[in-house]
Amino acid sequence: MIELKGLTKRYGQTVAVRDLTFTVRPGQVTGFLGPNGAGKSTTMRMILGLDTPTSGTALVKGVPYRQLKNPLRTVGALLDAKWVHPNRSARSHLHWMAASNGIGRDRVEEVLRLVGLSEVANKAAGGFSLGMSQRLGLAGALLGDPEVLLFDEPVNGLDPEGILWIRRFMQRLAGEGRTVLVSSHLLSEMAQTADHLVVIGRGELISNSTTQEFIERASEATVRVRSPQLDQLRSLLTSAGMTVREDGAGQDGPALVVAGVTSDAVGTLAGQNAITLLELAPQRASLEDAFIRMTGGAVEYHGSGVDQVMGGAL
Repeated sequence: MIELKGLTKRYGQTVAVRDLTFTVRPGQVTGFLGPNGAGKSTTMRMILGLDTPTSGTALVKGVPYRQLKNPLRTVGALLDAKWVHPNRSARSHLHWMAASNGIGRDRVEEVLRLVGLSEVANKAAGGFSLGMSQRLGLAGALLGDPEVLLFDEPVNGLDPEGILWIRRFMQRLAGEGRTVLVSSHLLSEMAQTADHLVVIGRGELISNSTTQEFIERASEATVRVRSPQLDQLRSLLTSAGMTVREDGAGQDGPALVVAGVTSDAVGTLAGQNAITLLELAPQRASLEDAFIRMTGGAVEYHGSGVDQVMGGAL
């Protein structure tokens, strides 16, 4: 378990992290999300004892990271995949890490197999692609068979097969009862990977909930409905006080989108008035939609629209 209590980090007049309090529990993958500059990496560095908090605490299994004995046996982390001496082979890098924490050489070979690097283990890490470096970083994180794992952008540089593999791997680790905290900008991937989300912006906590709760809270429930009696249906829905808008984007013809109601309510009303329905589908917002809505005011850097950049030429 990871526990943050009032965690704050200041650099001069700049507050990178402000009064963060949340718990990362075992048995689930917890996604750690936020816009660029939100303070995610700084928070993870404080959890790992690499940065000292200005105030507050970051505890791993009830103690600060620096108080852990043989920390690799308790915590595994992947923060910077390229943090490896370029002239050192993958195998020798892991041997060095293992020796520092009293871990046997057999475990090195085991994690190399786990991440699919056995065949290139004697090659210099400096020649690795970003995807291979990510796998080596993951091997290092797993070396001590730790109970707690932190991953910062673990799928960077991975192909679709590698992304699927690491998703399932993280879920398996959580299924074994481990604590897994993962930061990522790939929101569609987080939607499929994380059971729980902690979202921050400008160093402050925005949300701490299940993934499903986050999406539902940040988005308005809508229902898409099609009918050969569309005009009659529209009049009926608006007369019932429902908010209706046109949706002509579908390949199957024009439709209506009804906001703030359930599909049961729309279907029941149509049935009571003998209106035929060709489609009745609740619309679920994506994690991207929910994230943008929840963090819009906490984005540190905004880009101009493409049309502005191109002088309106598009």
